[in-house]
Amino acid sequence: MSDENARGELEHWRRSTDSSGVLWLAADKADGGANVLSAPVLRELDAIIGGIEDDPPKGVVIYSVKPSGFIMGADINEFTRIESTEQAFELVRLGQQVLDRLEALRCPTVTVIDGYALGGGLELAMACDYRLAVDSDRKTIGLPEVQLGIHPGFGGTVRAVQIAGVTAAMELMLTGKSLTPKKAKATGLVDRLVARDNWKAAAREIIGSRPPRSRAGFTQKLLNLAPVRPFVAKQMRARVAKRARQDHYPAPYAIVDLWQKHGGSPDGGYVAEARSIAELMCTDTSRNLVRVFFLQNRLKAQGSSDAPRARQLHVVGAGVMGGDIAAWCALRGLEVTLQDREEKYITPALERAEKLFGKRIRDDAEREAAKGRLRADVAGDGVAGADIVIEAIFEDKEAKQDLYRELEPKMKDGAVLATNTSSIRLEELRTVLSAPARLIGLHFFNPVAQLPLVEVIRCADTEAAAIDAGHAFVKTIGKYPLECASSPGFVVNRVLAPYMGEAMRLHEEGVPLEIIDQAAVDFGMPMGPVELADSVGLDVAWHVSTILADAYGYPLPEKLREMVDAGNLGRKSGQGFYRWEDGKAVKQSDAEGPEPPDLQDRLILPMVNEAVACLAEGVVEDEDLLDAGVIFGTGFAPFRGGPLHYARSRGVAEIRSRLEKFAMEYGQRFRPADGWDAFSSGED
Repeated sequence: MSDENARGELEHWRRSTDSSGVLWLAADKADGGANVLSAPVLRELDAIIGGIEDDPPKGVVIYSVKPSGFIMGADINEFTRIESTEQAFELVRLGQQVLDRLEALRCPTVTVIDGYALGGGLELAMACDYRLAVDSDRKTIGLPEVQLGIHPGFGGTVRAVQIAGVTAAMELMLTGKSLTPKKAKATGLVDRLVARDNWKAAAREIIGSRPPRSRAGFTQKLLNLAPVRPFVAKQMRARVAKRARQDHYPAPYAIVDLWQKHGGSPDGGYVAEARSIAELMCTDTSRNLVRVFFLQNRLKAQGSSDAPRARQLHVVGAGVMGGDIAAWCALRGLEVTLQDREEKYITPALERAEKLFGKRIRDDAEREAAKGRLRADVAGDGVAGADIVIEAIFEDKEAKQDLYRELEPKMKDGAVLATNTSSIRLEELRTVLSAPARLIGLHFFNPVAQLPLVEVIRCADTEAAAIDAGHAFVKTIGKYPLECASSPGFVVNRVLAPYMGEAMRLHEEGVPLEIIDQAAVDFGMPMGPVELADSVGLDVAWHVSTILADAYGYPLPEKLREMVDAGNLGRKSGQGFYRWEDGKAVKQSDAEGPEPPDLQDRLILPMVNEAVACLAEGVVEDEDLLDAGVIFGTGFAPFRGGPLHYARSRGVAEIRSRLEKFAMEYGQRFRPADGWDAFSSGED
């Protein structure tokens, strides 16, 4: 095989031609650990294609030399520099036209996917005649653009329907979920699964044999007929509406509109796709979701990359939180021992873990391996070998300190002791430790398997190595760490408390629960504050409220205490503010009662106010991290970019004025936090 480009005239691609005349084209974007289809990468590919159009090789094989995978998609950094729809249109059309030229080559073209092929990466693959994928159990193939408030733009809305058919293609684009190579093959997106050590031979064979190209079957072609499309599109919109409102997230509706009008046809479909995505790119929703994407990366980047990864974990406390932390960590590959006073307290946690493994792991052997990694440990023998010991017992300072006195002497050198306290300051807990600077907080959220954020709590003098170990542990188990200073409620609970407290006050004023919750959902929250309180557990909400009331002077919701005393704890008891059946709140669809015109602001602005206070007090490092924590920890409407970004977008002066007005009308709980002056001037 002759090397025609040893990083010569090409910057982002490597090319070589073998003795049989096959051109091997390797994606290798300069100055990056992953391949992305930036404008320079596309232009260079365009030049390569232009050089072989008139005299094509025997075949072209496109692959990647990056360990991270094939191509991650378009260069999202370029999105942030787009200032107009015309500029966006030109960028998208560049990608479309390059892939059109690739598709039109007069020789067989093969893409080899090893690892991630997402967004524009999969679109490039679909422009080739054949797609081979190295077999794997990881979900690495997909069109996730909808998660950025857009849709495929390099021809994907057309080619996906042509290749995989209406059902699979629309599911892929509307959900943004990725597929394993095996599942991608079942849909037709991948023609052949290959092993990592024989993909070159498989590519040569497919070029030589030129089998029929994958195309949608007869049933899918029927669904794609013009008279049928309006009926199918109506069903699609109804399904989308259950997950997202069009005024909040317009992209999935635009995908359906494109398909209904063009049916995956290149005649007009490509230009319509480009116009549509150009419009979406310039919406507030897309710009804010792109912001969230970068915030997510910022969370992942916290901590030292050299910190050792935990392999063994010991959890003390087999209640819902402790047991579910243990189960999740075993699922993610750690050896876990779970301790409680007696075996009978651990058994329910192991049963819940078995259900989790059953849902998340399909392979029987892997499922059994996960079960084997989680062991009951009443005696606490696992402490001595654990890299991290997590205390997850009930919220009582003296009980936690008694436990620390027992644990610390048994722990190995270099091990980290962590508490899952939801509200108690570490400075109060660590006074009994001989090495207090080694204690950190690892605050998970319920349900552990669903919520992605873990607050990593530090004191002013906490050892950097302990904090780095905490970050590394959180990332090892597939969560996002948020480093916070030790303060009552940290970030998430502190921001949520006034939100849920105001909801209860509104209910006391006669506003129906359903109307309160709907106002929050209309703003973009995943669920309303009343349903959230019931889901968390009213006993937990009450306990956190007492601590935060003592620390910050929040008014205590007495109704909450009454319900806890009566045993009405929310979802876990079957009755809270709502009655719960089969894990769902029973709500009245026709609830009637007063609906204050300022209802939404009374719920949301206390969250914004508290976020400003957290920023001013240095609970987190800066605005971006605080917004990231509130988005991933509370579900704060992602399309609004976070509470502080929302305040800046809406107008700092307007929100501050609104809070002052509410303070006069409803009470001093709405008084603007002391940090508004610094925030107004753009200071941290």
